[in-house]
Amino acid sequence: MKYSYSINEIRAADEEAVREGTSSLELMERAGRQLAEGVLRVMREKQIPDVLFVCGGGNNGGDGYVAARILEMQGVDVAVLCLARKFSHDCAEAAKQYKGVLFGRIPRRRYALIADCIFGTGLKSAPADEAAALIDFINASGAYVVSCDLPSGLSENGVALSPCVKADETLTVGGMKNALFLADGADIAGKIGLLDIGIAPQGGAEIWESVDVKKFFPKRKSHSNKGNYGSVAILATCNMLGAPLLAAGAALKSGVGYTDIYMTSSSLPCGDAGKIAAFQMADELHRALCAAKYPACRFTFYDGEPIFAEAVAFGMGAGVGEGTRAILQELLSTYQSGTLVLDADALNTLGIYGLDLLQEKKCPVIVTPHIKEFSRLIKKTVPEVLSDPVGLAAEFAREYGVTVVLKNNHTVITDGERTAINTTGSPALAKGGSGDVLTGFLAGTCARGVPPFEAACVACYLLGRAGELAEQERGSYCVSADDLTEILPKCILSL
Repeated sequence: MKYSYSINEIRAADEEAVREGTSSLELMERAGRQLAEGVLRVMREKQIPDVLFVCGGGNNGGDGYVAARILEMQGVDVAVLCLARKFSHDCAEAAKQYKGVLFGRIPRRRYALIADCIFGTGLKSAPADEAAALIDFINASGAYVVSCDLPSGLSENGVALSPCVKADETLTVGGMKNALFLADGADIAGKIGLLDIGIAPQGGAEIWESVDVKKFFPKRKSHSNKGNYGSVAILATCNMLGAPLLAAGAALKSGVGYTDIYMTSSSLPCGDAGKIAAFQMADELHRALCAAKYPACRFTFYDGEPIFAEAVAFGMGAGVGEGTRAILQELLSTYQSGTLVLDADALNTLGIYGLDLLQEKKCPVIVTPHIKEFSRLIKKTVPEVLSDPVGLAAEFAREYGVTVVLKNNHTVITDGERTAINTTGSPALAKGGSGDVLTGFLAGTCARGVPPFEAACVACYLLGRAGELAEQERGSYCVSADDLTEILPKCILSL
């Protein structure tokens, strides 16, 4: 398992190293030496003859000056471009020691490799003036671009300000940073490497790898049966049957023993006539299911009676209204047999009728909002959510005692104590139904006895891998949610 850190966690580790006797100049020297080695590796791998370090006046620029000095001493064709007018103390010291080619304006000569050392961490506003001109120069250069720490223009939570460097590689200092995985960071950071400067950040978000996921798929005993692997209930309404059926299909691939579809009457008229109509529809749907590809699902009608499955999933295609609110309240106030997974319209209903319903829960609850749904839940704008997805998700998890799966290109998973960032995935997942597949597989994983946080990490990792494999086989445009269900077994086998 790897870890990724917030800017504050990295900064605290820097400060602790200084308190223990390592000077900030020594930390800069370490970073510059590591950066020089990384740049030299790129030059050798790609047979690049020269490099231009584009430096700012802060400590990120100082790292660049140190690296340029070291490479110049080794006989590398190196130059520095710096338009800064103000310098940090450490950057000024590093600049004094560099004796090579120095440009005070953008040169006519073109370099095959550019090392971006304009801004590191702590950028709060969009680059302007000389810094903006340098970023535009880098992006238009056609050079192979290596960014030091973060691509210049990337904020600490992964939102790209304008302009922002588009890097081929990012060599980040001291520890992996959340910004490189969240939002735009995943698209503009390129290949990510670590410059180890001997600091030890504390905390951090977990980055699960295949070896971590594999632990939750142990070899099964031959002396076992379906009853040993739990049951999952997928609640469906008459509004949109496709979504819960996608969830049921994914649950069938999770290893759970039983997958049950519960048909509710929330969208039908009240009274006996409505119930009769619901039963008739349930019977017709059952026959359709048996004739389709989910004949292994058990089918029943739900009218508020206790559910004894080890996990329940609700909200997919449910619609938003009083009927959904009534079912949600019933589940939260009575279900005690396992884990409740709330998705889609269950979350939209909470956003309208109030989060107080969550206070009635009698079991572990997982909520799986995408960014827009989460913004509705916490009454903030999408940009506000993107500005601090880890912090806001963890705050929500602690306040309501739930596990949050905040879905985006890289998903944040948190129970308020532990946090993970899932780094698998593909643009092929940007299709209706992908979230339903995740919910079904997640609920099935919970039903097998996997705790909520771990189950969410497992499900998100494998859905992301399914998206990656599906894109390789079918391209990012042509993947459907059904494709993901069919590819999930390959992902599990690959473990």
